[in-house]
Amino acid sequence: MLYAAYQAYDDAMRPLRAAAGVGRATLTRLNPSGRPGSLAAAYELLAQTALTHKRPPFGIPAIQAGGRTVAVREEVACTMPFGSLVHFAKELHEAQPRVLLVAPLSGHFATLLRGTVETLLPEHDVYLTDWHNARDVPAASGRFGVDEYVGHVIGFLEAMGPGTHMVAVCQSCVQALAATAILAEDASPLEPASLTLMAGPVDARIHPTRVNRLATSKPIGWFERNLITEVPARHEGAGRRVYPGFVQLAAFMSMNIDRHVKAHLEMYRSIADGDRERAAALKAFYDEYFAVLDMTAEFYLETVERVFQEYQLARSALDWHGRRVDPRAIRRTALLTIEGEKDDICAVGQTAAAHDLCAGLRPYLKRHHLQAGVGHYGVFSGRRWSAQIYPIVRNTILAAS
Repeated sequence: MLYAAYQAYDDAMRPLRAAAGVGRATLTRLNPSGRPGSLAAAYELLAQTALTHKRPPFGIPAIQAGGRTVAVREEVACTMPFGSLVHFAKELHEAQPRVLLVAPLSGHFATLLRGTVETLLPEHDVYLTDWHNARDVPAASGRFGVDEYVGHVIGFLEAMGPGTHMVAVCQSCVQALAATAILAEDASPLEPASLTLMAGPVDARIHPTRVNRLATSKPIGWFERNLITEVPARHEGAGRRVYPGFVQLAAFMSMNIDRHVKAHLEMYRSIADGDRERAAALKAFYDEYFAVLDMTAEFYLETVERVFQEYQLARSALDWHGRRVDPRAIRRTALLTIEGEKDDICAVGQTAAAHDLCAGLRPYLKRHHLQAGVGHYGVFSGRRWSAQIYPIVRNTILAAS
């Protein structure tokens, strides 16, 4: 019922949004050089209220590398049922360290890491986990839970080959650490050369945030009864049980509703006053923010239960297909953890907990960085990421290559 109600509302709003778009275009044509005015700004905001359920383009046609402009093309190196391995291929003669960037699966597409990719690209051969929208995955493809997520990461590492460096962001840190531990225990040549964990809930017991408290405020049955719904018949994944991306977006926005209201008021004023540069920047952010994907019910519920309620990895109680995951088996992979001082999603200490879990690593293979002045997204995007955090990531990768 939840998904059906959302779909009905979205269908009903489409003609109104289309009319608003026409009105905005008409007013712009009538006044091409002046300020669009308040009515045009209102039309613009209304036209932009729709969510999209398709991955936006990364839009990285070229980068500067080696003192020249180098073209970048996206290639799908490997496809699995619930995710693809995207390679940002470049025409360079010199070899660069191969990096697997593991995107979080938390309601947004992997394009949320566009800035991370752009920063890594000049000096690294970058691959990225491009998770599929669960509503577009046929029910016949089976389940996708925490175990399958770890299996996809291992499969992507296999496609890339030995010597790969892995960088995990946010929620994916738990699965990336688990995959590394499994490969290490098997003495697999696919064990990553280095593992960078950025703002991830390795141990969510430490300094619980509002997100952590929400996850522990209800029994897991409550989440299943109230937040899980079926994909409507019109989509490829019809009948699949999912945690919808529009519900996750509403939860994210409610955490900082004042900030989003102020941002939209600023966008309104920028459009009305003709400040196109500022309006375009805000529009670009919300175009990305309003691109949402659904998670499978099993992945969402298992993440809440196993990561945020039972802290299985942190308590050395996480199993993968019935096999106990032991981070102490990691002895060769260099470990870097990064946290943001003002992170209100994954608090200080939650990612650094990986160092205690990886007790088999010698001290010279471990490093932790606490970035002053940044929140959650500032750890992997923005000015401080590219100027202050990235050099530490780069140096870790170089030292382990």
